[in-house]
Amino acid sequence: MILNSRLWLAGAALSALTLTGCIVAPVGQPYYDDPYSNLPNTQAYAPVYAPIAPPAPYYEPVPVAPYAGAIWIGGNWNWSSGRYHWAPGRYVHGRPGYHWEPRRWDRGPRGWHQRGGGWRR
Repeated sequence: MILNSRLWLAGAALSALTLTGCIVAPVGQPYYDDPYSNLPNTQAYAPVYAPIAPPAPYYEPVPVAPYAGAIWIGGNWNWSSGRYHWAPGRYVHGRPGYHWEPRRWDRGPRGWHQRGGGWRR
């Protein structure tokens, strides 16, 4: 009898100790990155030049908008560490009175120059 009581008490103590690490929190809204929400355009960034042309863009199926007024910004190639890296598309909050100008690569005297990628009136 005493052994059963001690086992039960040990099990209850172990359960209480295990459950203290559990936190129940409500699920929030999905997070969608909008790095341009506080900038009128991306001209504040330093110019980006690449010695070779970017690869062809990936095909990205546009998913269903996660909220009303969401704007899809397609993916693009970025240049860093001596090579191109694909930045996938994403949804952002629209800006009233503005439209999104996608990024593009133009050939110039210093190589390939990345332009655009900002909100325009």
